[in-house]
Amino acid sequence: MMWPNFFLQEEERMGTRGRGSGAKRRKVLTDEQEGKIKLAFFVAIVGVTLTVLAVGTEFWVELNTYKANHTSICEAAHYGLWKFCYKKLWVEDVEEKRGTCGPAELPGEANCSYFKFFTTGENAHIFQRTTKKELNITAAVLSLLSITLMAMGSLCITMALSKGVEFLLKPASFFFIISGVMVFVSLEIFRHSVRWLITSNQSVPLEYEYSWSVVCAVAAGAILIFGGGCFILLSLPFSPRKPWEYCLKGQSGGTS
Repeated sequence: MMWPNFFLQEEERMGTRGRGSGAKRRKVLTDEQEGKIKLAFFVAIVGVTLTVLAVGTEFWVELNTYKANHTSICEAAHYGLWKFCYKKLWVEDVEEKRGTCGPAELPGEANCSYFKFFTTGENAHIFQRTTKKELNITAAVLSLLSITLMAMGSLCITMALSKGVEFLLKPASFFFIISGVMVFVSLEIFRHSVRWLITSNQSVPLEYEYSWSVVCAVAAGAILIFGGGCFILLSLPFSPRKPWEYCLKGQSGGTS
């Protein structure tokens, strides 16, 4: 009930102020401010899109076995926050200089399934290694929370543009910055989960490398923090390019 009442009072106040000139409502934001906000919002949307792409794909890390002599098939695996895939690749498709099987994007027989620790609570076993479900679940939950904060920040910017108000830029900036930080925290936790998996068993020689989903997540976190910083600058009472003008105005007002 607080938000509708506030906007209703704001519209009545603006309408009362503009009655003398025949205007029913005057927007607080100028066209220049709206353009800057839309540009910063576009940057933030790019970060949101990259986050959703990273969270929804299973190419966070690739696990590659070593190629064996006189065999035509080698095994690899890749997984993300929600599911993992085993792949059988043809050795002839793998580069000759490469000692391990992969990359996972090569054509082959794939068998994908979701992690059981989201349903039955069981750890997954990949190449005789065991995951640590607490770390994987924490990384997944943090990624979902970050997306929720992004949605809240986007809602604030949409309302700020539609209602012509500026005070919603600050909460939106905090939502985007915190969501970007949470993306980086989720990446760090996922990195620890990968290290735990690799060191859980050394019987099968294995190499691992982070894939393009992690690159998307890193770029998304940086873009979200940058977009949130832009909203903070746009919410300041003076132009971020000329802060000294605001200080001069304050000094001249004090001397008079």
